[in-house]
Amino acid sequence: NPIDIPDTVLSQLGNRIQHALRAYSPSEQKAVKAAAQTFRPNPKFDTEQAVTECGTGEALISFLDEKGVPSMVERANILPPQSLMGPVDNNIMAQMIASSDMGAKYNAVIDRESAYEILSAKAEKSEIAENKAQEEKINRQQEETEAKMKAEAIKEAKAELREEKQREKRYNEIEKAAKSILTSAGRTAVNSLVRGLLGSLKK
Repeated sequence: NPIDIPDTVLSQLGNRIQHALRAYSPSEQKAVKAAAQTFRPNPKFDTEQAVTECGTGEALISFLDEKGVPSMVERANILPPQSLMGPVDNNIMAQMIASSDMGAKYNAVIDRESAYEILSAKAEKSEIAENKAQEEKINRQQEETEAKMKAEAIKEAKAELREEKQREKRYNEIEKAAKSILTSAGRTAVNSLVRGLLGSLKK
């Protein structure tokens, strides 16, 4: 019944199919008259009378034309939906899907990269870069430490080498002095011995 629909909605309906309305009370008669007056009149019949005379499957129809203007009301028999009330057969369903224009677009499963996967990949790359930077920093610190240790070792080795050379130099000087002393002492002893022998021969 049109009175079941709010006027703000009913006034916006362009295409209308009105089945039979029965008027048994004054309020229902007013509703029938109001419903009939909303249609564009057709001189071939009385709309108010026709809406009460419609039988099963019969209705008053009015649709918008190409310019958006409501057409005159007409009496028509409504073809019931050609459908099956029940579960569809699997073979029929497969045929319908295969012949559908949407089948080529939606039958193939596409696993697109989700926002979660994109963000996870970015986070993983960031973590890898951070770990790599940390590892490079540690490696640089180790290299610097090794370089310092190596430089200190070279410095200590040079210092030991200098000390060794100084000790060797002092040893050579002492050895030379000792040889010189021994040589002088030997010559003195030989001279004394020769003089002693010569003195004995003279006697």
